[in-house]
Amino acid sequence: MASMRDIKRRKSSVESTQQITKAMKLVSTVKLQRAKARAEQSMFYFNELYDTVTSILARSRDLEHPYMKGGTSEKRAVVMITSNKGLAGGYNSNVIKLVTRNPEFDKKNTVIYAIGKKGKDAMLREGYEVMRDFSEAIEAPTYRDGMTVTKELLEAFEKGEIGEIYLAYTFFKNTVSHIPTMLKLLPVEIGESELDEKEKQYVDVPMNFEPEDEEALNLIIPKYISSMVYGALIEAQASENGARMQAMDNATNNAAEMIEHLSLLYNRARQSKITTELTEIIAGADAIS
Repeated sequence: MASMRDIKRRKSSVESTQQITKAMKLVSTVKLQRAKARAEQSMFYFNELYDTVTSILARSRDLEHPYMKGGTSEKRAVVMITSNKGLAGGYNSNVIKLVTRNPEFDKKNTVIYAIGKKGKDAMLREGYEVMRDFSEAIEAPTYRDGMTVTKELLEAFEKGEIGEIYLAYTFFKNTVSHIPTMLKLLPVEIGESELDEKEKQYVDVPMNFEPEDEEALNLIIPKYISSMVYGALIEAQASENGARMQAMDNATNNAAEMIEHLSLLYNRARQSKITTELTEIIAGADAIS
């Protein structure tokens, strides 16, 4: 059995850790409330934007446009959104696994545009090529951040450096549910299942563009991608704080259980020491008498 001094030292260490995890939980809770409100306010806009654009593009399938048909390169670009800090449970690892465990995204034909230091560092360790690092964007996401990422992606797409663009992030469903999500941005692919019944009856009706279709798509698609990246940043920020709050809550509860166990061990050791001392005193008194 460990000595009383060792148990007391360990108990003191766990109590200090518990204070830290409790403080981090409170900080994450405050940040989550702000990020959650922001995500919920913008969710309707991004859902409507996605439905509108998919409706337009579903009726434009025959257009010969690079954004619809794909680039000339076989390389895939993945915009990976993780966090800059750890202590968030499986939040970061779940997004990373979307790429590393998918056979389509092998190291030879995949390049990473990282938003978040944890994702960047993990992909470098795995041997993937990290083209750009936008880690500062996850701290306080703005629409301008989405535009910056989109501009670099489309420049590489138009130069033939990449042929497909994907977005890997965590969808914020609610405070306790966060879903790792992989979304294909380019080339835009619209399936029948993504259209509601009302839209399906008009899918064969040709879409008339004003101005010309190529010019219109050159304006619509970049704004669409910028909005999707920005929306993913907001969702990811809320998910990160939710995951960290849960992780710190679990850590605080585990620390409380450990403190209770160590207190029991300390009391047992103390009782054993007292019993030993009493036995020695009684034995000594008997010897004298």
